[in-house]
Amino acid sequence: MKNHGKFLYNTAVLTVSNVVMRCISLAFQIWLAGRIGSAGIGLFQLVMSVGGFAMTFAISGIRFGTTRLVAEELGRGSTRGGVAAVGRCVCYALCFGCAAWWVLFSHAERIGFLWVGDARTVLSLRIMAFEMPFVALSSVLSGYFTACGRVTKPAVVHFLEQLICVSLTAVFLFLTPAGDVERSCACVTLAGAAADGVSFLMMLGVWIHDVHTHDRSGPNPRRLTPRLLGISLPLAISAYTRSGLSTLEHMLIPTRLRASGMTAAQALSVYGIIHGMALTVVTFPACVMQVIAELVVPDLTELQVRGQWERIRSTCTGLLRRTLLYSACAAAVLMVFADQISAAIYKADDVGLYIRILAPLMPVMFADIVVDGCLKGLGEHLWCMVINIVESAVSVVLVYTLVPRFALGAFIFILYFDEILNFLLSISRLIRVTRAPADCNCAPGLL
Repeated sequence: MKNHGKFLYNTAVLTVSNVVMRCISLAFQIWLAGRIGSAGIGLFQLVMSVGGFAMTFAISGIRFGTTRLVAEELGRGSTRGGVAAVGRCVCYALCFGCAAWWVLFSHAERIGFLWVGDARTVLSLRIMAFEMPFVALSSVLSGYFTACGRVTKPAVVHFLEQLICVSLTAVFLFLTPAGDVERSCACVTLAGAAADGVSFLMMLGVWIHDVHTHDRSGPNPRRLTPRLLGISLPLAISAYTRSGLSTLEHMLIPTRLRASGMTAAQALSVYGIIHGMALTVVTFPACVMQVIAELVVPDLTELQVRGQWERIRSTCTGLLRRTLLYSACAAAVLMVFADQISAAIYKADDVGLYIRILAPLMPVMFADIVVDGCLKGLGEHLWCMVINIVESAVSVVLVYTLVPRFALGAFIFILYFDEILNFLLSISRLIRVTRAPADCNCAPGLL
């Protein structure tokens, strides 16, 4: 990598930041589950599923587009080009962010009644619409700092954002009558929207200060807009498809669980326990992998621009080996102490059962995160999206056909099947890409 010490420093900073934020998020999730119950968590997960699709449209590939475009300019020695690229990315983000706000706000009632099938989500969806422009613009600035390797600044901003979100949620819920699930979900959504707005203003101030404290040099950039559209638009279209399928899957799960014989309350409660509680614990250790997957993108991009394929292969191989070792140890700990963790965190035994069931999946999940980061760093972001689309399409079909017949057993099977399928397709593509260059005389070998 271009600067091994800097990479380790950035990894350490983001890892510590993510661990602290994950701890806060986990503690908040525990408190929230006790405050609004598993049914409330399930309803909030449905709101977030729709919100996730809206955010995908608002972002439309701009975070990765910014990181890739700025990294390409820095790889050519043009810091001036890196700053100019941000201006183009901001215009792109404003267009899609405002469009996402209008669609979600004006069609919230239709989405809540006809798509989600629960009128209690309408208020939360309208509130969530105001997040969209801020999310899009913040993605641009985060992508810039990632490409430049100055990750401490956005890490501090995101930490403050989370504190603001948690604090506002606690205040809003304190003022809301207990048992009112609709208003409780709206309070959580409102706190998140307000925190995103404040976070963007802080991030903008940090970016302005950063630009004025670093020299701009190098050649003027060329064809920034076509390059940006060539990176972000295909990724955005693929992301829409994948996110739409994923949202459809999450909408189908409670419905198909009801078709298996569960009541509406039971289906929503089980969905909340697995997706809102058990998976929160299982994915908690993944914060390290998510940091590495994000930081490796600009480094691999610069190595690719310079044609250093041997270093690319050694970097990918080393990351995968360490990931598998780390995730195996984390999975073993969760399997052994699942009941104790469930009792300590959620004061319930049923969550521990699902933690133990899902823990063996952690090596596959964590390795897939790193492989996706490596592929994106090598310009294979469209392949990542194709693989994710295939996985989501298969998942929708399986949920629709298997869950009514086999209920929870099918639900757990689908989680395993999806993760394994995604990983196998991704690792196959990574091996092919790193062995591909015909002008490289180095002996091939990944894994």
